[in-house]
Amino acid sequence: MASDRKLHTFEEVAKHNQTKDCWLIISGKVYDVTPFMEDHPGGDEVLLSATGKDATNDFEDVGHSDSARDMMEKYYIGEIDALTVPLKRTYIPPQQAQYNPDKTPEFVIKILQFLVPLLILGLAFVVRHYTKKE
Repeated sequence: MASDRKLHTFEEVAKHNQTKDCWLIISGKVYDVTPFMEDHPGGDEVLLSATGKDATNDFEDVGHSDSARDMMEKYYIGEIDALTVPLKRTYIPPQQAQYNPDKTPEFVIKILQFLVPLLILGLAFVVRHYTKKE
């Protein structure tokens, strides 16, 4: 059965993304997990969501047991041609203007230095006027 093992392209593996025909790429190896779809403890949706990409991180993040890793051998069908696997894109957040507190116009600061004490004084006057007993 070793002669059945072959080198698969990413495009070829990505076509097998259905419940009745499901292949996964894990650690550079290709697995036909179609017979395991109904028996997978996480359900077939988990396996289907890992199709069309390198599922190594998905597989490792779950923390599969040694027996699960041993079970994979019967689904092994070949290796993935690493040259056909698309490069992972890293997320680059959009550029945003940096906040610079020194850019506050000086006249705004001067106006606030005048208005804030004036507002406090006015508030004190209003409180004193309306709470004063006659």
